[in-house]
Amino acid sequence: MTSSPAPAPVPPRRPHSGTSLRWLLPIVLVLFFLAILIWLPWQARQMESNERQEQLIADTLWVEQTIRFQMGRDEESLRSLGVEITAGHLSAKELHERMARLLKNGHELVRVVWLKPDGALGGSSDPLANPVELTPASRATAEITRKTKRPMYTQPEAQSHVSSAAPSAVLMDYHVPLFRGDEYLGDLVATYQTVALLDEMVPWWFAQDNQVTLVDRDDKVLARRAAAGPGHGVYTHKRALDLPGASVTLVTDSVKSEPQLLPNLLVGSVIVLSLGLLWSLLALWGHISKRLAAEGALRQQMSFRTAMENSLVTGLRARDLEGRITYVNPAFCQIVGYPAEEIVGKLPPMPYWAEEAMSEYQARFASVLAGKVTPQFETFFQRPNGERVPVLVFEAPLVDNHGKQTGWMGSILDISDRKRIEEVNRQQQEKLQSSARLATMGEIASMLAHELNQPLAAISSYTTGALNVLDRDAPVDRAILKPALEQASAQAQRAGQIIRSVHEFVKKREPLRQALAIPSLLDGIRALIELQARQSYVTFRTTIPPDLPPVRADRVMIEQVLLNLTRNGIEAMQHIPPQRRILNVVAAYDAETDKVSVAVIDQGHGIPEEVAARLFSPFFSTKAEGMGMGLNICRTAIEFHGGALTFHANPQGGTIFTFVLPAVPVATTQET
Repeated sequence: MTSSPAPAPVPPRRPHSGTSLRWLLPIVLVLFFLAILIWLPWQARQMESNERQEQLIADTLWVEQTIRFQMGRDEESLRSLGVEITAGHLSAKELHERMARLLKNGHELVRVVWLKPDGALGGSSDPLANPVELTPASRATAEITRKTKRPMYTQPEAQSHVSSAAPSAVLMDYHVPLFRGDEYLGDLVATYQTVALLDEMVPWWFAQDNQVTLVDRDDKVLARRAAAGPGHGVYTHKRALDLPGASVTLVTDSVKSEPQLLPNLLVGSVIVLSLGLLWSLLALWGHISKRLAAEGALRQQMSFRTAMENSLVTGLRARDLEGRITYVNPAFCQIVGYPAEEIVGKLPPMPYWAEEAMSEYQARFASVLAGKVTPQFETFFQRPNGERVPVLVFEAPLVDNHGKQTGWMGSILDISDRKRIEEVNRQQQEKLQSSARLATMGEIASMLAHELNQPLAAISSYTTGALNVLDRDAPVDRAILKPALEQASAQAQRAGQIIRSVHEFVKKREPLRQALAIPSLLDGIRALIELQARQSYVTFRTTIPPDLPPVRADRVMIEQVLLNLTRNGIEAMQHIPPQRRILNVVAAYDAETDKVSVAVIDQGHGIPEEVAARLFSPFFSTKAEGMGMGLNICRTAIEFHGGALTFHANPQGGTIFTFVLPAVPVATTQET
C-alpha cells in the first residue's frame, strides 16, 4: 500500500509592494519640510540683503546723477560767461554782478574769478578780493587748459585716508580757458568746496540712512556727510563722478546692519510647520487610501472600456488641433489595414490616403484646420495591398473637462456591404426598367401592328400602280411615276422609324450619361407617343424654348420616363370629351437653380387625395392590370440623375407631372 504524496508547502505571501511604498511620499515630504525650515530663514535673509543692496545702488546712482547735473549747470553757466568776456560785451560792474549771481545760485561754489595771463584779476565775485594764489595743481591745470583750450577740473588734494576724519575744507578749481581768436585772455576759475557738494546736493532722507563720502583716486577723503552716524560697511557702493581732469568717487555706506530673524519667530514657525506636518501625514494617509481605491476602480473601468472598444465594429480616430492622430481603436486599424503604431502620432498625408483622391483629402484637412469640419461625409481609404474601402465618416469636436476644444473625434463605418447592396439594387432597378419597357412594348404591340399595316398597304398600292403604268404599251411618263414612288419611299421611312424607335427602347445596355437636348430626346420617341395618342384620339403638343440648355442624362432612361408619363396622361383622358383630349409637354429653364424642368400636362380625371399619398409606392397601381412599378421606376431614374419627380393638380383639370434635371453649361457642351 503506497501513501499519497504530501501537498507542496504554500509559500508565504509577500506584502504588496504598494503597501510598502505608500509611506514613501510622506517621508519625502517630511524631509522636504525640514530642509525648508533650514533653508527658509537663510533664503529670506539673503533676499532682504539683496534687496537692500539693490536699493542702495539705485539711490547712489540717483545722487551721483543729481550732483553731476548741478555741476553741469555750473559748467554751462561758466562757459557762457567766458564767451561774453571774450566778446567784450560786459563792463566791470556787469561782470561782478554775473559772478555774484553764480555764487548765489550755486552754494557749492566758494568763488569765481578771472585770472589774466600775468596773474592779475580781470574780475572777481568779491570786488575787494586780492590777487589769488593758485595751488600748484591748479596752476598745472591752467597750463593744460591753455594748451588744450578745453575746460578742466583740478584734482582736489586730501590730507587723510578714507577711514580717517575728513578735513574741514577741501577745494577743487574748475578752469575755463578764455581765447579771443588765438589770443589767450586767461582762465575763468570757479572754486568748489567738496563738503558743500554733499551738503547741498545729497537729500536728507538719503543721508539719514547712509554715510556719503567723496574720495580721490587713492581713496583719501575729500568730504563726508554722516547724519545718522558712520556706516557699518555691510552695504556699500561706489560711483565715479566723471569730472574732466579730476578723479572723484562717490562712496555710500549704509548704516543698516545685516538682517536678523527674531528667535521667537523661528521657533513659532517650527512649531506651526511641525503641527502642519502631522496634520498633513494624517490627511495623506486618508488620501492614499482613497487613491488606491480609486485606482482599483479606474483599472476596472479601463478594462471594461478596452473590452468595449475592442468589440466595436465602428472605427474610432482622435486627432488634435494640428491634425495629428492621437488615438485609434482596433476596428479602425482593421478598416485601414495598418497597425496603431504606424498611424498614431502622424500628421497628414496619411498612409491610408489614396493617390487619386489626395486633393480631396487635402481640401478636407485644410477645412478641419480652419475649424470648419464636415459632420458627415463619404470617402474611401486604401489598404496596404491597394484595396479601396468605402467608408462613412462622422466628425465631432473633442472637448476636455474645462469645455476647451482639444481636437476632433471621428467615427468611421465600413460601408462596403452597403455599397454592394446598393449596386445589387441598382442592377435590379435596371432589370425592372427593362421589364417595364418590355411590358410597355407588349401593350403597344397591337397598336404597332395596326400602325404598320397602313404604311405597308400604302407602299403596296403605290408600287402596284407604278407596275401597272410600266406594263402599258404606251411610253412611260416619269411625271406620273415619280409621285407614286416618292409616296412609297416616305411610307417605308415612316415604318422604319417606328421599328427603330421600338428597337432602341427595348435594347438592354449600360447607362450612358451624355449631353442631351430635350427636342432631340422627344424626337426619338415622338413616333411611339403619337402612335398611342392616335389610338385614343389625343392631340400631342410640345412647347420648348429655342435657347433651352441641354441636360446630362442617359437617353434611354429619360425616354422611358417620358414614354411612361405620356402614356399615363393619354390613358387618363380616355373618358373625357375628345375636344379636351390634349397632351402638352412643356420644357423650361430656371437660371437661379441652373436646372431644366419638363412638365407632362394632361386634362384627365386627376388623382384623388387618398391615391396621391401612395402614388410612388412600389406595387401600387390604380389600373386593374397594372404592376405598380411605372412611377416608382420613373422617380428612381430621375433621382439617379440628380433630379426630382413631382406632381400637382392641373387648374384646368387633370394632373401635371414635372421632373427636373441639372443643366449642362454651354461651355462644357461646346467642348464635348
